Amino acid sequence: MTTYPMTRSGKRRLMSEINVVPYIDVMLVLLIIFMITAPLLTQGINVDLPEAGAEPLDPEMMKDNEPIVLSVDREGRFYLNIGEDVESPIDEATVVERTSAAIRRNAETPVLVKADRAVEYGRVVTGMVLLQQAGAKKVGFITDPVDPEQRR
Repeated sequence: MTTYPMTRSGKRRLMSEINVVPYIDVMLVLLIIFMITAPLLTQGINVDLPEAGAEPLDPEMMKDNEPIVLSVDREGRFYLNIGEDVESPIDEATVVERTSAAIRRNAETPVLVKADRAVEYGRVVTGMVLLQQAGAKKVGFITDPVDPEQRR
């Protein structure tokens, strides 16, 4: 039973406090939902990247333009992060077609290659040539950062 404080005249006045418990409950439920779904949203091809001591790319450059990423798996198959099914391998003609369409829309789009460390070097070069044929002026590589202890 809620009691209302009495005023001097003997009349009861309403309390103007907000009950925040339901809001906290909703927030915790949303937090749990986001924690469960966030790992499911990451897409890509599992590639064992080589380690390199290169400097990371400028996040400001990546904020405006999502990069085109050509992935090359252990068997030498190509995957592109643009198109209908990003988890299915594509042929060389499709790489050129999709990449050139994306570059025509925005010439400043960064183009990156993500190749497995065990893939044949010639296959990576083939992927870079395809990207250049599509109109990419500069092509970068995605690597895993080197542990600071290993640099020494």
